[in-house]
Amino acid sequence: MIGGARRPREDGPEPVPPSHQGCAIDSVRVHLPAQCAGPRAELCDRHEDGHHLHHLVWRLGPGVRVCSSAVLGGGIGPRAWILNAQVPGGYPRLDPDRHLAEIAAAEGLSGPGAGLMTAAEVAAYTTGRDGGVTATVTTGLGVRGWAATPETTAPESLASQTAAPECATDEPATGETPTPETPAPEPAAPGMEPRTPPRPGTVNIVVVLPVALSDAALVNAVATATEAKVQALLDAGLDCSGTPTDAVCVAAPEPGPDGGEPFAGPRSPWGARIARAVHAAVLAGARPARGLS
Repeated sequence: MIGGARRPREDGPEPVPPSHQGCAIDSVRVHLPAQCAGPRAELCDRHEDGHHLHHLVWRLGPGVRVCSSAVLGGGIGPRAWILNAQVPGGYPRLDPDRHLAEIAAAEGLSGPGAGLMTAAEVAAYTTGRDGGVTATVTTGLGVRGWAATPETTAPESLASQTAAPECATDEPATGETPTPETPAPEPAAPGMEPRTPPRPGTVNIVVVLPVALSDAALVNAVATATEAKVQALLDAGLDCSGTPTDAVCVAAPEPGPDGGEPFAGPRSPWGARIARAVHAAVLAGARPARGLS
């Protein structure tokens, strides 16, 4: 069953919420995280199948571009909103993009948007700010490791990666090695790809800038944010580069005739601000994994 408290409306009758398999999806605003000028994130909660879950919403409005690796609305283009939704560990659905669209519709979001998922506790988000840049991060490091690991023949399975709850442990993960709590998946038939749900990202980073970036700078901003994330994880004493499905969203105004800022590498003015903001937010979220908070 999916349901929850309804948010009061001030502009007319309450709309009928969207549904999935006959179950209403609804949520209530909890509070607004304090941020610098620009689009603000709203922390909301909802109830799905007996789970009390949270999600963050950025209502960007017109004139904003997003570059992201999000499961819904990834790529580069105009986006009216960003959604970072918490889901239970062992997420069973095969249509995360549709699920995110349902949550967005219940929030009254319209137009193109970007949607991310995580099994981490979204209400425990952390923020970093530097020179007008705001980075908001949700950090779940229960399944972590290095990006480059030996090739395996067994297909990646949701059950083997998300059954464990999203909480950090003192021992770093060792790639995709199955444990008693996460049984090894059965190999797929030769030439056949297994039909398994994508694993929700566990370290999700949303960066909001007050200045326009060129296409190349937007892509570079994602790389800079990722570099800063890895630096923060190492500074927190964690022997990893992240989790297998971390995601990044960078939002910036549409460029004008000048084409926007041309660079966003870590030694450019805006790239340096991105790096410091992301580093601060990830470090704050990762420190509890080593008892450093």
